[in-house]
Amino acid sequence: MRAFACIVAACLAMLVGSGAGAAPPADTPAPQRIIVAFANQPHALPAPPGSTGSRYTGSGYLVGQSAQRQVRQVASAYRLREVASWPIQVLSMHCVVFEIADGRSAAEVLAKLSKDPAIALAQPLQEFHTLTDTVASNAAYNDPLYDLQTNLTTLGIARAHQRTQGAGVRVALIDTGVDAGHPDLEGRIAAAHSFIPSPAPDSAALRHGTAMAGVMAAVANNHIGIVGIAPRAQIEVFEACWQLAAGSDAATCNTFTVARALAAALASGAPLVNLSFGGPDDPLLTALVQVGLKRGVTFVGAAAGANSPFPTSIPGVLTAAASEQPPPAGALAAPAQHVMTLRPGGEYDFESGTSVAAAEITAVIALLMSASPIRLSTSDIVAALREGAGAQPAAAPMPAAAPMPAAAPMPAAPGPVDVNAALAQLDAHRGGGAVAARGAEL
Repeated sequence: MRAFACIVAACLAMLVGSGAGAAPPADTPAPQRIIVAFANQPHALPAPPGSTGSRYTGSGYLVGQSAQRQVRQVASAYRLREVASWPIQVLSMHCVVFEIADGRSAAEVLAKLSKDPAIALAQPLQEFHTLTDTVASNAAYNDPLYDLQTNLTTLGIARAHQRTQGAGVRVALIDTGVDAGHPDLEGRIAAAHSFIPSPAPDSAALRHGTAMAGVMAAVANNHIGIVGIAPRAQIEVFEACWQLAAGSDAATCNTFTVARALAAALASGAPLVNLSFGGPDDPLLTALVQVGLKRGVTFVGAAAGANSPFPTSIPGVLTAAASEQPPPAGALAAPAQHVMTLRPGGEYDFESGTSVAAAEITAVIALLMSASPIRLSTSDIVAALREGAGAQPAAAPMPAAAPMPAAAPMPAAPGPVDVNAALAQLDAHRGGGAVAARGAEL
């Protein structure tokens, strides 16, 4: 298989493919489907004399004639049926979902495709799963369920909220859809985009995404429900997963839906992406994440073990683990058992699993980003959280505006992250007291 086409540093636009690309419900045998990518050099008419040439014409990034011809040739030569397709500008590719309709295995077909020089990438259409286990005062907030949010005490959130609440930070949540009408999310959902063929018909099918959004950004001091870790952050929802059964957080997504959501999240410009699901290594999704990392986007994934390495096995993606047990090397830990959060339809319940830890770590990072007068890199964030948690000795104060050192690989922090200690580290590295208090009013 030849190498990927050159990755261009351009604004990404993704055209919507047929909804048939998503996997069927779990109770129906899934057809054998694969993803094949072709180098895409869109055709453009000659430009007027003296004008600047461009490979992008019309309403956006289009499919070139060469790629279209190759798709037809590959479909005919390998007896494949095209199900859906979409161009990815950032990878200079045209991706196609093919179905193998004659009983051959995906492995057999992919082995042949890998030898075809006309093909840039060929892989299975893989599935990814959310990582949660559902379990059915005298406070600084007037939210009635705050006393049940022991995770906020563990993370030191009330103190941190005196300085920062995530104002000005937009988080891309790639998950199921979210119940944007939940009263504890009023004004928190900046936008919502769906990349599944049949968006949830009612709010009951939005459990996992709603729970993650609540952990991150539930409105504080509104006399309703709970307090989000970053209650003034904005959540942009990219619906790529669908719920498998009523009354359950179990949800699934696939290469097609996640790729479209990732590409849209990159195009949105969000500096922080939450991926509270896990699955197999995936070349296409890895390429998209790597583009985001090069652009300075911070990605947070949920620890899922060796059988589900995506996305946390990608160098540069932060791993969130449960603080109730020894975390994997290099992970950032947060409470992951019995965390109070939102349910669709204006309800509340406890949630458990590393999905929750990923949402908490994402929201803590949103607090740090909001508090800093300059844009923080992922290495800045990791260094502050690790030093604050005592994983390594705090460095001597650096000159004002000096960059923080890159975080070298090291064992996981010995306990949950401490956002207040991390804020102190940012102060020290930015010249002391330079971290602005933004959004401190509850």
